[in-house]
Amino acid sequence: MNPELSQRVRSGDATAIAAALVRTPSVNPVLEAGGAGEEEIARLTGGWLEEWGFDVDVTEVSEGRWNTVASRSGNASGLTLMLNGHLDTVGVEGMTVDPFAGAIEGGRLWGRGACDMKGGVASLLSAAASLSRDRDWPGRLIVALTADEEHASLGMQALASSVADVDAAIVCEPTDLSVMPAHKGFVWVELDFTGRAAHGSRPDVGVDAIEHAGMVLSRFGALRERLGAAPPHPLLGHGSFHAGTIQGGSAASVYPAACRLVIERRTLPGETADDVMSEVEQLVAGVRSEVPELDVSVKRGLSRPATEVAADAPLVVGLLEACREHGLEGRVEPMTAWVDAAFLNEAGVPAVCFGPGSIGQAHSADEWIEVAQIERCARVLEAFARAFFA
Repeated sequence: MNPELSQRVRSGDATAIAAALVRTPSVNPVLEAGGAGEEEIARLTGGWLEEWGFDVDVTEVSEGRWNTVASRSGNASGLTLMLNGHLDTVGVEGMTVDPFAGAIEGGRLWGRGACDMKGGVASLLSAAASLSRDRDWPGRLIVALTADEEHASLGMQALASSVADVDAAIVCEPTDLSVMPAHKGFVWVELDFTGRAAHGSRPDVGVDAIEHAGMVLSRFGALRERLGAAPPHPLLGHGSFHAGTIQGGSAASVYPAACRLVIERRTLPGETADDVMSEVEQLVAGVRSEVPELDVSVKRGLSRPATEVAADAPLVVGLLEACREHGLEGRVEPMTAWVDAAFLNEAGVPAVCFGPGSIGQAHSADEWIEVAQIERCARVLEAFARAFFA
């Protein structure tokens, strides 16, 4: 890092911090072979936070995967606020801009992670740096930078076991500076169909596993109608499903002996993985009653809970007030993607998403973020924190 950029980072300049972060590769190694992971960036951010007077813990939460968690208290006991972001990024294959140059051109910072979510991490670090210069706020600020959000959320899962005393959290994912207090969860359901292999000329012997999968898949239309007829969530609308993958067969001339169908069901707050499994089991039972030779096993795959914080909760209202204080409209919108805020809410910590950048730029070949949003987000977070601790 050149001396000028280093000095700007240490002063808490949000744009400089974001550029330094983009220039530090942290590709999730599970998603791309040779990915650097989080150790370098975790130690880098930990060093900055130590300079700003925070107590810092840089921890290997799983082999090669690192969290940075820092805390600082003001001059009295009070509420605890957590600012959270993840350190890993998706891979760089196919990118059309230099992924790690951290170039700033046309008012935009370019590179892998600029939007998802090093811009947001820079905003919260800038806010933390500014708050650290004032020792009079009564409360405790935690900065939690976690590993592996882009894959299995190893970092947040490790962190969530130690957040019982946190009163509120802001996850600085790209929301285009809207406050996002809710997002859907998901359940993956794996259906494995067993048929009987036979030559295509022997329908008396063969059992078509792909055809059976199609019969079950066709019944999901009734589920779609039922979900659409239910009262919509005020932000998230209706639950949904889609067929994610289907695999089966060995040759056009052979009855397929096996077929695997994976369904993704997007859930609303209050809907559980058990609810989804019951839906699918009932649907399969209906087909089995008509097709006795149907042979299928149904297994629950990866699942993540839906989450929400009430729109009139102090966390949401306070963030909206801080937005308006800094010239923003103060919008409440749904988060379209699943994010780590759900783990915090499941642990009893009210957590909402608020950060710079558009989710539409996340993971893109020419990923970028407007630097003005990074700066504005930092100041909104700072204003919110000061009011929260008051």
